[in-house]
Amino acid sequence: MPGARAKAPVAPTPKTKEQTLSWLRTISGELSTATLKRLEDTLPWYGDMPPGRRSAVGLVAQAGITSFISWFDDPRSTPWIAADVFGAAPRELLRSISLQQTLQLIRVTVEVVEERVKDGSELLREAILLYSREIAFGAADVYARAAEARGLWDVRLEALVVDSILSGEYDDELPSRIAALGWHGHGEVCVLVGTTPKMLDVDQLRRSARHMAADVLIGVQGNRLVLVIGRAHPKPTDAEEAIGTASALSFMEIAVQLEPSFGAGHLVLGHEVPNLVDASKSAKAALAGFAVARSWRNAPRPVQADDLLPERALAGDPLARATLIHRIYRPLQAHSTELLTTLWCYLDNGRSLEATARELFVHPNTVRYRLKRVSEVIGYDATGAREALILQAALIIGSISDHDGSTRRR
Repeated sequence: MPGARAKAPVAPTPKTKEQTLSWLRTISGELSTATLKRLEDTLPWYGDMPPGRRSAVGLVAQAGITSFISWFDDPRSTPWIAADVFGAAPRELLRSISLQQTLQLIRVTVEVVEERVKDGSELLREAILLYSREIAFGAADVYARAAEARGLWDVRLEALVVDSILSGEYDDELPSRIAALGWHGHGEVCVLVGTTPKMLDVDQLRRSARHMAADVLIGVQGNRLVLVIGRAHPKPTDAEEAIGTASALSFMEIAVQLEPSFGAGHLVLGHEVPNLVDASKSAKAALAGFAVARSWRNAPRPVQADDLLPERALAGDPLARATLIHRIYRPLQAHSTELLTTLWCYLDNGRSLEATARELFVHPNTVRYRLKRVSEVIGYDATGAREALILQAALIIGSISDHDGSTRRR
């Protein structure tokens, strides 16, 4: 009617909580469908997933919407945490999508719900904000718990693998256990044994090993810390070393760098073995050396287990006895009994060239030449005090083994 004043728009009547709940339950299916469509349009990783995984993600999104409606009905009825939401999906889903992808999933779901209910009540919008915040914290908690559980499992698995190496009791499952730990070692392996520090920083120890292109398995046995060290890259060939294209550290150099991670006391490095399957041999040598290292007053830190062969042999280590016989006594015996006799005389005469020459009726220069030949054959220099002790032990144990062998043949 002309001249009549236009009517002001009537404000929409606010919905009651019961009406809002009924409306949310009615559109929950629509929200789930819209969420899946938005995920496919905006998240490339979702579209790249296999159909089974996409279906599982869809279940998570639908469970989140259903969980929100149930919580909006009565926030005090049951605790609404992310574990309830992820319970709708297979357990392996947590291992197939990262925490960042999970938060993207939550963001997309919340955006779809917010757009659909933007004309709703203030109470509903506040509830969505609160729910989205808490579900994000809940998701982070789920992933943190999963990471903690995996870390504890890795520690137990690593301890089991190290125990198997130390005992030499292998089974068919050992390779898969080692692979599950993410072992990157290739080829040669050594075992390092020392004392456990008061505060063991395992992560720092692993970082130090990685910086030296090495990998480690760590075992703590009371006050004893055991490291199984492997090369993260294959050992360079002789040709690569000759032209200087490779600079891989030796295991002794790696042990020196890792030395600060151990507690006070002796530190013993076992001999190098070709692969992880043979690591028990290096471990037995290192453990035997660690047990007797105190008997060498000026033992370096770290020290090679093979430098403790006399002490290990005296303590009854069969591996040390066999090493002395087959590395020193047998090669000299097979090469020349003359060299063997000269070495024995030299050691028995207190490493005196003149006394040895008089006993053998030769010139001192002849004795000097033969000792040089001994060093070339077996790699030990009899003129050094420590190496002389190793050679003396080898001669004694080797002669005993010869006597035992001849007795058995009779």
